[in-house]
Amino acid sequence: MHHTSGTRAGKTGLDQQGINPTKNVNWNLDSATLAEEAVRRQEGNLSAGGAVVVKTGEHTGRSAQDKYIVRRPSCENDIWWEANKDMAPEKFDALCEKVRAYLGEQELFVADLYACADADYRLPVRVINQHAWHNLFLRHLLIEPPVEDLADFIPGFTILHAPDYFADPEVDGTRTGTVVALDFEKRIALICGTSYAGEMKKSVFSILNYILPGEDIMSMHCSANVGEDGDSAVFFGLSGTGKTTLSADPNRTLVGDDEHGWSPTSLFNIEGGCYAKMIRLSQEAEPEIYATTQRFGTVLENVVMDPDTRLLDLDDDTLAENSRGAYPLSYIPNASETGVAEHPNNIIMLTCDAFGVMPPIAKLTPEQAMYHFLSGYTAKVAGTEKGLGNEPQATFSTCFGAPFMPRHPSVYGNLLKDKIAKHNVDCWIVNTGWTGGEFGVGERMPIKVTRALLAAALDGSLSNADMVVDPNFGFLVPTSCAGVPDGILNPRSTWADGEAYDAKAQGLVHQFIENFAKFESYVDEGVRAAAPNAA
Repeated sequence: MHHTSGTRAGKTGLDQQGINPTKNVNWNLDSATLAEEAVRRQEGNLSAGGAVVVKTGEHTGRSAQDKYIVRRPSCENDIWWEANKDMAPEKFDALCEKVRAYLGEQELFVADLYACADADYRLPVRVINQHAWHNLFLRHLLIEPPVEDLADFIPGFTILHAPDYFADPEVDGTRTGTVVALDFEKRIALICGTSYAGEMKKSVFSILNYILPGEDIMSMHCSANVGEDGDSAVFFGLSGTGKTTLSADPNRTLVGDDEHGWSPTSLFNIEGGCYAKMIRLSQEAEPEIYATTQRFGTVLENVVMDPDTRLLDLDDDTLAENSRGAYPLSYIPNASETGVAEHPNNIIMLTCDAFGVMPPIAKLTPEQAMYHFLSGYTAKVAGTEKGLGNEPQATFSTCFGAPFMPRHPSVYGNLLKDKIAKHNVDCWIVNTGWTGGEFGVGERMPIKVTRALLAAALDGSLSNADMVVDPNFGFLVPTSCAGVPDGILNPRSTWADGEAYDAKAQGLVHQFIENFAKFESYVDEGVRAAAPNAA
């Protein structure tokens, strides 16, 4: 006979998830109680500032090669199988039964939560955890329903989370003992063999990337903020491009920092919290995020802590380069209370161009915006990752989030293009990378220049500036902007050798064209014509 504690949803017990618990089930515990439970169960320790510090062991990041989508007839034709691994239904069902039986033998922590801040589109998510700290993590990352909603809560998707259970590759047909499997028909996410909490967050995002486009909603891996006049802006960008830093503007309200939906009626945050990188986090550069490390209940993954003083060392990468912090959005001073805004007025695509050939800002047509959205370009710098040589390396991650896209990228690209055109959105590409030469020769784009250009784009003044067509990429580049030296706006003029610039620019153009070849048959002639100009 098992016991229950907390506030249970009234209509659906764990029997509806196929679990027959034999030990205590903790339902919808508040964050303070979950933090207390995590420490009591020796899952983690409290820091001097009150954060819950945990270690994830072998897995300190996503297990991308162990992620699967169950290949069922109802969704088979909708999945982009070139980028997603399939799992046979019978293999998933058998593994799912074993995980359910395993969870039935554990003390469990259950949270009933919402994804999507707009109530018209929200997805009820139930997560069933074997550890208190994982339950606290997702409670931070998603949206807590009002207590009165719990009586009628019916899960729209269920996460079965068993990090201490390992699949048997020979029996289960998996690559390793780690599995992250999504079943869109049965509406189950199964996660086992990894304690990295980000798998839960990204599973919810992948689920919504499958569901939302069918409702004419553009799901986006982006940050968003809104100005005093209600004008909202969306920021796309891969890691290292400045997405979090630039969207955290003290003069604008932060809607969210990572995942959003653009519906027929609104722009909304999918989440209710943040999952920020902690390694070498600077109090001077990012004071708002740094402050969350001193807040009670923040979950810190693989952050090194002195066992005697309980003080944190955010510069120590002994446990992981990818150390992370999870906290509710309310921990950020200038965060939106609703997570909902009007249709965006501006879309910003951020790139860190280490080749030094992209202008600091350029204006895009809807067709160019779709082209660059599908391209998802940035560049990695030598020395930042194993295997990189002395030259910068171009990186293309379609839709600025390829690992989380179950559908073909053209689905998201066409949605974006149509919404940009319908709502007359201004689109910009912003280079936060190098100017005056490539990495090793030029210098990093001054942050004051980027901020001044963004401010002018967001207040509308830059749209009225004189523009010239970039000869390589075809987009419009302003010739002047208040507070910005004119010379920096034309990247060729910042190089000591113009011909060297031309050669480097054409090299990047050809990489764009080569990367986009796989999308050409999925887009119309207008988007194909938005390609850069090869000499």
